[in-house]
Amino acid sequence: MLIFITIGVVFSCNEPIKAQDAENTSDKSQEVKKVEEGKIDEQLDQTRQFRKDELLGKLTPSTDTGFIKIQLAYTKKPAIYLRKAPYESFIKLYEAANKSGIKLMILSATRNFDAQKSIWEKKWSDPKYSKYSEKERASQIMKFSSMPGTSRHHWGTDVDFNNLSPSYFESGQGKKIYDWLVTNAADYGFYQTYTNKSQGRTGYEEEKWHWTYLPLSGPMLDAYNNQINYSDITGFKGSEAAVAVQAIELYVNGIDSTLKSK
Repeated sequence: MLIFITIGVVFSCNEPIKAQDAENTSDKSQEVKKVEEGKIDEQLDQTRQFRKDELLGKLTPSTDTGFIKIQLAYTKKPAIYLRKAPYESFIKLYEAANKSGIKLMILSATRNFDAQKSIWEKKWSDPKYSKYSEKERASQIMKFSSMPGTSRHHWGTDVDFNNLSPSYFESGQGKKIYDWLVTNAADYGFYQTYTNKSQGRTGYEEEKWHWTYLPLSGPMLDAYNNQINYSDITGFKGSEAAVAVQAIELYVNGIDSTLKSK
């Protein structure tokens, strides 16, 4: 009888401790979950198979659970989106820049196929390009604009910062922003996509405003090269010129050479 009483006492004393430990463990687990959530999302994105439609921008970010609406604190546009991992890293980049007196604003982020088509076809119909052949017209437009189905903005990994004028980043506040990004952005996974062409980079002209979240855009570029061919680049005016200008080889892959080795 004494044995059973002793055991009962032991269980009685230990039970509150176990409950408290379980509660503390649960709290810690929730904290760890919040911290690691973004990393897990990023790892899943890096290893999963990307669908053709998302590589070509044929999606709707506002209804896709993989995308997050960018808060107005970071952009002047009411409804633009990024994928989760790039957005979470951007917020950290923004906060670090802010501490250094640098204000980053996102001018453009995800653009789906239809949005890019609207931009492209407006330029394609511009009378100033009418004197060119289709190949020459496409080449002129593609100094700074992508054909639908070939834009990195389709992927939800790339952003345009602050200003779309090359001269803005040559002096004053624009130069301070650019210099800070060159020094610090890589710490948060962001790299300038279209650097100067002095080292033989092909495709678009330099864009000091265009930065990519490489931990995700790198795997997406690999997936694009594995899955997409010229038969997929269609459905807009001037699509026939894609082959002539080598849109995939020279433009989709016309990124800074150092990004291909990271």
